[in-house]
Amino acid sequence: MFQAVAQAFSMVFEPYTIAVMVGASLFGLFVGAVPGLTATMATALLVPVTFFMPPIPAIAAMVTATAMAIFSGDIPGCLLRIPGTPASAAYTDEAYAMTRKGQGELALGAGLVFSAIGGLFGTVVLIVAAPALADFALNFSSFEYFWLVLLGLTCAILITGDQPLKGLVTLLLGLLVACVGLGNPAGFPRFTFGNAELTGGIGMIPMMIGMFAISEVIRYVVDTSPPAEMVVDKVGNVMRGQWELAKRYPAQILRGSTLGTAVGALPGAGADIAAWMSYAMSKRFSKEPQKFGTGHVEGIVESGAANNSALAGAWIPALVFGIPGDSITAIVIGVLYMKNMNPGPTLFTTNPQNIYAVFMLFIIANIIMIPLGILCIKVAKRILRVPRNVLMPLILLFCIVGTFAINNTVFDIGIMLVAGVVAYVLEANRFPIAPAILGVVLGGMLEENFITSMIKSDGNLAAFVGRPIAAGLAFLTFLVWFALPLMRMLRARKLAATTAP
Repeated sequence: MFQAVAQAFSMVFEPYTIAVMVGASLFGLFVGAVPGLTATMATALLVPVTFFMPPIPAIAAMVTATAMAIFSGDIPGCLLRIPGTPASAAYTDEAYAMTRKGQGELALGAGLVFSAIGGLFGTVVLIVAAPALADFALNFSSFEYFWLVLLGLTCAILITGDQPLKGLVTLLLGLLVACVGLGNPAGFPRFTFGNAELTGGIGMIPMMIGMFAISEVIRYVVDTSPPAEMVVDKVGNVMRGQWELAKRYPAQILRGSTLGTAVGALPGAGADIAAWMSYAMSKRFSKEPQKFGTGHVEGIVESGAANNSALAGAWIPALVFGIPGDSITAIVIGVLYMKNMNPGPTLFTTNPQNIYAVFMLFIIANIIMIPLGILCIKVAKRILRVPRNVLMPLILLFCIVGTFAINNTVFDIGIMLVAGVVAYVLEANRFPIAPAILGVVLGGMLEENFITSMIKSDGNLAAFVGRPIAAGLAFLTFLVWFALPLMRMLRARKLAATTAP
């Protein structure tokens, strides 16, 4: 163990990796601070760059960029009332109200400090939970993995919002895309339409870049709303008063960090859902709920801790089972496969130094977030004034060049552009994208484990529940299928009865 930790230390603290972390941090801060450029987009744009990096620097770039982007999304929300990332949308109105009251520094500082604390809390949970789950997962066979993937896909539908049917539609679309290519196990072409380029399937990385970067470019092109104006000219000391907030709201910090980590570990959830849930919980249990919406810092403290802790939480199922917790880790899983660091329980036994390196990267990323975040807040005025009509063509150019560089084929560029258009149309009609991403990532895994299980059991379906863990996961899956929709139906009926005259 000590040898593996020493190897991880040497890999993380080499000059190249540190330089990559600093560069990715600045990139993530910039992307998050520009309204409309999300943390997921920052991750997708980094993929072509990481293609030329060793494994640990590549992961370092992903971890630091996303952590910084999630925080810096608070800056335009606080100054312009426009959330930089979806994770910041939960408390944008609260932060902007504080700014109008002359408390912008306190709001920005709270978002920064408690995002870092939440991120460190999630990292501790990741360090403790991931190896323990990996040891447990070594007992899994194809039967257990089949039910686990099915459970993950089910959760991705149910937590996407109040319209799970739309989540189901996008999930099925993702599963359909995953079917393109040579079938398992016969190797017969499916949905290729005679195109040799499609026999290897639709490339996940070009599709991810298209869905999260190109869709934003299209959204900017069709957006006709006028640019927002800042209500402050200068931001002062953002660290003033943060220690008093920490002493005043310790329960809120712990609750937000815990909830964020738990929600982040759910497939398809992510930081934005964690932030919304945490803000609602903060208001529900607050001693001063009437102050929420008027510029009250309590909700920002709890939600800020939740959104960054969710990032570390999402890595738990991604590393242990290869099941992404959110769209960001879905992209990361693609990078891990590209670097021959196949996620799963064996990763913890065959290459433990890489796992320890990931843990160290999370700790460093959340520590350096504070000084770099202060710097970003100081120059926020200049960042927010970067012309979007200059920025978006550069992003488009970067996407095209980066996508081409992965496989040196124009076909991938076409996939990227089509995926971007499809993602834009889906989001414009309020269809969630996360289930589609999970369908693409987990579709092959679901099919492979189903076919393997059917071959091992000679077609006997009873074998799928013949092992205790498999039976438990099957019971949990069916419980989610039937119990939760039934609870929603009963709740809707009760609400209708109470509102009826």
